Amino acid sequence: MSANQVPKPHIAFLPSPGVGHLIPLLEFAKHLVIHHKVYVSFLVINNDESPAMQHQLIHSSNLPTDLHVIALPHTDVSSCVNDNMNILTRLTYICQESFKQLRATLVELSLPKALIIDIFATDAFLICEELEIPVYSFFTSPTMLLALSLYLPKLDEEVECEYVDLPDSIKIPGCKPLEIDDLLGPLLNRKDEEYKCYLRHVNRLTMAAGIFVNTWVELELKSCWLNGIQNDLFYKNLPAPPVYLVGPLIKRDETVSESDEFILSWLDNQAPNSVLFVAFGSGGTLTSEQLTELASGLEMSNQKFILVVRKPSDHLSACGMFFNVGRYRDDPISYLPEGFVERTAGVGLVVPSWAPQVPILSHESTGGFLSHCGWNSTLESIANGVPMITWPLFAEQKMNATLLAEEIAIAVKPIEVSREEGGKEFVKREEIETVVRLVMEGEEGKVMRRKANELKESAAKALKPGGCSYDLISSIVKSWK
Repeated sequence: MSANQVPKPHIAFLPSPGVGHLIPLLEFAKHLVIHHKVYVSFLVINNDESPAMQHQLIHSSNLPTDLHVIALPHTDVSSCVNDNMNILTRLTYICQESFKQLRATLVELSLPKALIIDIFATDAFLICEELEIPVYSFFTSPTMLLALSLYLPKLDEEVECEYVDLPDSIKIPGCKPLEIDDLLGPLLNRKDEEYKCYLRHVNRLTMAAGIFVNTWVELELKSCWLNGIQNDLFYKNLPAPPVYLVGPLIKRDETVSESDEFILSWLDNQAPNSVLFVAFGSGGTLTSEQLTELASGLEMSNQKFILVVRKPSDHLSACGMFFNVGRYRDDPISYLPEGFVERTAGVGLVVPSWAPQVPILSHESTGGFLSHCGWNSTLESIANGVPMITWPLFAEQKMNATLLAEEIAIAVKPIEVSREEGGKEFVKREEIETVVRLVMEGEEGKVMRRKANELKESAAKALKPGGCSYDLISSIVKSWK
């Protein structure tokens, strides 16, 4: 049989709910179909908790022919989840309930060659072990979090107190110490169900046939984390599954609705690298007071900007829109300082709730990105050569911010950060003005832009034939065949 006659390997994907995990797994699936002749069954959880934007992504007319979206049987999860749950706990319970029909679905699909899941879908390991289907974990965060996650079960055994009460940073084998202030949200309270869920998920990582990470070699050379995982005796003795760098898997194009065309038209009339894009991903929200300070700082900076505004979340967590993204749009004007829109007319553009991020970041007029530092947004910024101002809100975003600012050196952190009542971090307008000016017109901003553009070039090469990620994926596909 010639190479052209070899049947396409059938691979299944299964992301947990949430746009931030759905997007990179869907992009990986598209890449396998288009560039590596793989047949994909893309399984999606189907219940009333599914984010509204999920429907737009999985029913896009741009999906390739051999990528088939299959909804798992509808599951009523109303009895086991509620709005007061932390996101990770809620996602875990949704997956547990939804996977009750997973075995039957995989059998109906004639047992795919492999299943690719994300970190919150680890109940699939137990089902696939029985069916003898290899399971790969797709890690939607950088190797910095992967190193911590693989080490967490050992850390949990050795440390008795809360991690936030440790007198010093956390020593991760073969890697740099992790500052306590940068710990991801689920690790802040070990008594909480969220921590127990995360620990259970990372404990299962060693069951994976391999771990795909959404990054690439040149980016990882800027830090020590991958080297630690690959070479430190702790990870070798786990044993840790093979780690494959397969990124940057990001949205390369994004449909711009008629209602959003005015944004790109406005950008067309601005000078190159002159506009700061301000957005907090698919679920990020600010308090009323912080939104006022942000708007005031932007106004004081006298820099061009696009500001995506959502209803403030004074009584919710900083990820208050996680399950509602794409469901509705608010009128942003009522949440901003009185007269702000009128005073900044021509200088700034206010957009309600959501903006087409990829077209904005790829536009030549965009020169900076004030971001929550979610890894998808981070990769989109890097892939377009745009330096960043870090504004982490939840999950592992503080770790990402430190990585971007201190190791990769394409971002700046606000320095003066105080605490609101209730412990939430708060950045004043004067500090916002300072960092915006630094990135948009300062010498430090120019240096970061040059470094970002260098990474832009390496990102473009990574997933093309001959690139590090492309060739690695090719070798894995050959093993499936």
